[in-house]
Amino acid sequence: MIIDVAFLERCVLTLENALFLMQKSDPDNIEYDMYRSACIKEFEIILEQSGKLLRKVLSTYFHTSKEVDKLAFKQVFRNAVLRDLLSVEQCERWLNYRDNRNNTAHDYGENFAEETLVILPQFIIDANALIEKIKNTNSI
Repeated sequence: MIIDVAFLERCVLTLENALFLMQKSDPDNIEYDMYRSACIKEFEIILEQSGKLLRKVLSTYFHTSKEVDKLAFKQVFRNAVLRDLLSVEQCERWLNYRDNRNNTAHDYGENFAEETLVILPQFIIDANALIEKIKNTNSI
């Protein structure tokens, strides 16, 4: 099964560009707020898409895709470690990204944004690494 990562790649590129533009913007200008909002939204989209695509990769290791669908988000990433799709360190970061999202799901204020902005550079690296891993499983 070929897993299409094009949308995820585009989201990561959008996040990279929004983060770059936000960092160049004056925090007192509306552009800063717009780019910050774009960063947060892309973070959320990438997090969800990564879990969905990783489920597709893992489905080859289960008897049925329904078994994989029953896994919670964190279980998906832990299973990815068991299948050598992610390192333990990468998995821990993905679990932390999810915790960041869950802990701040109802706080769309500045605190949520600032906490999330700090983790975005590593998040981008991890998202790109996951994309490459999924592409590599496509060629197997």
